[in-house]
Amino acid sequence: MGENRHLALGLSDETVLEMYEMMLLARRIDERMWLLNRAGKIPFVISCQGQEAAQVGAAFALDREKDYVLPYYRDMGVVLTFGMTAKDLMLSGFAKEEDPNSGGRQMPGHFGQKKNRIVTGSSPVTTQVPHAVGIALAGKMENKDLVTFVTFGEGSSNQGDFHEGANFAGVHKLPVIFMCENNKYAISVPIEKQLACENVSDRAIGYGMPGVTVDGNDPLEVYKAVKEAADRGRRGEGPTLVETVSYRLTPHSSDDDDRSYRGQEEVAEAKAKDPILTFASYLTEVGLLNDDLAKEINDRIMKQVNEATDYAENAPYAAAESALKHVYAEK
Repeated sequence: MGENRHLALGLSDETVLEMYEMMLLARRIDERMWLLNRAGKIPFVISCQGQEAAQVGAAFALDREKDYVLPYYRDMGVVLTFGMTAKDLMLSGFAKEEDPNSGGRQMPGHFGQKKNRIVTGSSPVTTQVPHAVGIALAGKMENKDLVTFVTFGEGSSNQGDFHEGANFAGVHKLPVIFMCENNKYAISVPIEKQLACENVSDRAIGYGMPGVTVDGNDPLEVYKAVKEAADRGRRGEGPTLVETVSYRLTPHSSDDDDRSYRGQEEVAEAKAKDPILTFASYLTEVGLLNDDLAKEINDRIMKQVNEATDYAENAPYAAAESALKHVYAEK
């Protein structure tokens, strides 16, 4: 039996198995979407593979009844944890009328679902960061016990929106968790060509907030960092910058050929540290996971994915007459 790190963090055996299942669900939906894309059935995939541990570890550290999440386009693990379903995501992939994000009007990965406090994102990267700061300000003005959680890639940390949002949140001591999912590449641009400082978290000091860099392949380490950030925010101590370091295991999107800018041996090395495998190893070491349970979990997930695929593929598209809905005010 290995060391029970999760118990030291206040996480039960049941909760960490739930975290593993959520990570695996995100992975299996993502893998299915690539197959559907290559079969010509869905037009576009932007992947979460390699970042599930950071996403699920972080989301489990938040209050799913009160907090607002402003995810970026890879955050399938976050939105599933906050209440989206495999069916919701497949409806988005197929661009069907029932897609909760946009009614089939927007690209996949542009998450939004009011009932689960998942705030709609847009295609220009980083616009969600000032929005998260604004929601935190509104919550503070209304004396609400809420934290906003916003994610972005390390490429986005070079955008003006990040710096403006971080500065405003720091000045006004707002309960915002800025989580940079550093996956080493801004599409094709490697990290060393993006920033001169060693870590994205080094930027936190300029905005009067703590910054921490953690292993993005370890959901427990991410949980701990985000939980501390959420607690700080709720105590009125202001924002935190959390950087999770992982690796994007797929091309940037289904329209990208990553062989043009990174070696396949580099990708293979990263796949050996795949967070799905390493977290399963931890759970096995502490006696919570065995081959039979792993198969049972995977079978349950594949049933969900298959049902979601069939449902979404057969669901109706939005009527052509509805093209201007949500664009102009309706009388």
